[in-house]
Formats: sequence, C-alpha cells, structure tokens
Amino acid sequence: MTKVTVANGTITPEEEKAYIDWAMERYGVEPVSIDIEFDGEFANVRTNLGRRPFERIRRITGYLVGTLDRFNDAKAAEERDRVKHGV
Repeated sequence: MTKVTVANGTITPEEEKAYIDWAMERYGVEPVSIDIEFDGEFANVRTNLGRRPFERIRRITGYLVGTLDRFNDAKAAEERDRVKHGV
C-alpha cells in the first residue's frame, strides 16, 4: 500500500488514487510512498520506489549472462581461465 503525504494543502481520495495511478503508469511498479508539497500554484511530487531487485547481466566468453550456473563444463572452464582486470 502506497503512503501518500501532503504538505501545505489537502487532496481528495480520488486525487490520491490519481497520483498513485500516475506513478504506477510512469514507473511500472507501485511506489512505497509519494510526498506532495504544494507551493501555491504548483505541486512538487517526490516518489519513493524503494529497493527493487535487479539481475546483473555481463558479457562472458561472447554470451550475455546473468549467472554462470547454466554453463557447461567447457564454458565454465573458459570463464575460469580468462584474465580478469581490476577496476
């Protein structure tokens, strides 16, 4: 459930739902919180999406992979033998 905080004004439940729907449409996920601050003519909206998991994709031995668990023995050995450069 999204927490909506409003400063310097009030909004109706319909407006609150519209802000949540806007954020979901824009970002593709339900936000953790939305902070709305009215400064006269405009509304400043800050959206907190929280932490979202992601899978790292790397190019290893000519393939785009997230993990090495599906490599056969030859590809795993090829990855193990590569020269790894530090950052």
